[in-house]
Amino acid sequence: MEQALEELSAVMRSALEELGITRLTPPQEAAIPAIRQGENVLLIAPTGSGKTEAALIPILDKYIGQKRRRGISILYITPLRALNRDMLRRLTWWAERLKLDVEIRHGDTSSYLRRVQARYPPDLLITTPETLQAMLPSKRMGRHLRHVRWVIVDEVHSLAVSKRGIQLSIGLQRLRRGAGDFQVIGLSATVGSPRKVGRLLVGEGNIRVIKCKPQKPFEFRIVYPEVTSRDRGDAFGLAVRPESAARLKYIRKLIDSHERVLTFVNCREYAEMLGSRLKVLAERDDIGVHHSSLSRESRTEIESDFKSGKLRGIVCTSSL
Repeated sequence: MEQALEELSAVMRSALEELGITRLTPPQEAAIPAIRQGENVLLIAPTGSGKTEAALIPILDKYIGQKRRRGISILYITPLRALNRDMLRRLTWWAERLKLDVEIRHGDTSSYLRRVQARYPPDLLITTPETLQAMLPSKRMGRHLRHVRWVIVDEVHSLAVSKRGIQLSIGLQRLRRGAGDFQVIGLSATVGSPRKVGRLLVGEGNIRVIKCKPQKPFEFRIVYPEVTSRDRGDAFGLAVRPESAARLKYIRKLIDSHERVLTFVNCREYAEMLGSRLKVLAERDDIGVHHSSLSRESRTEIESDFKSGKLRGIVCTSSL
């Protein structure tokens, strides 16, 4: 194993070996030593390069080495609820092997679970910027948050360009008033102004920016499907314009030729309409629709079916 891996505890090395991790990715090689040393880090690396593990491995290893654990020690902040749920599934594996308590808390969390978390705080809490702000004034949760020592902020770029970034920055500053100084790790696939984003995370504090280049090139295409004589206004039994029919057939072709496809639209109405017409076109139910008006249970089921391959595609809004 590489030196960075050899410096980890035997418990962590055993867990990594079970995962089949014997070598680190470039982002992990660059970030893990800095995080182990206690530095604030903004890690900018391509999707799928192991950014999440680059933050979790050293932090979890330091945490399990603590003799006394109190309250919530680790906060994992993500901007989207769907990403929250995905992280919960991933962290549950670590929790079972490292004997950690991991919970999730956001707008969909039931009042019963909120009460349980207030009474028995987890070691690691996955949440959103908005829910962090809501927890800080709470008597019990605010007390538990005073023990935070590490904060991981995922998808920083999606927060930095909106008011949610300001809300997160204020929330972190308020958290510091109660918890004192804690280590911050920001994760992102792309950041236009790393220093500005670093200030959003740590204010006037120091933060190390680690930027890793993509290992492989990505191809982007802008396509305008050509209208043919078959693209009639009543195509496949639906009253649509020829241009719309051509686009529907093109999207359906992409779905049929790929293992999984996400199709993003602007609003719930478009998601429902497009999802329905794609199902009619294929005459099979392999398309899911995902938007914020659906119940938590429905969204979770759609995400699970998509990951397992039961669904070939999802028509979704920013809820995903």
